[in-house]
Amino acid sequence: MPLWTILVWLVIGGLAGFSAQKIMGGASSNGLFGDIVLGILGAVIGGYGLSLLGIAGNGGIIATFVVAVVGALALIWVARKLKS
Repeated sequence: MPLWTILVWLVIGGLAGFSAQKIMGGASSNGLFGDIVLGILGAVIGGYGLSLLGIAGNGGIIATFVVAVVGALALIWVARKLKS
């Protein structure tokens, strides 16, 4: 995998984590930086999980961002439930 692809995923994941934190609202015990990191991980997990289901593919940047936000929302939700 080329380096630029990894950098694009990091940027999309970071934006997805930021967006997911804003969508979920409330006080985050992870902080903004923690939610961005969870967003990056959630983007990877969401992309991988949906590709296993045959849903995700090369849908373009918007589809990739939506998948990343969904994965970030799920991971941030789990992290918040585990901390409470």
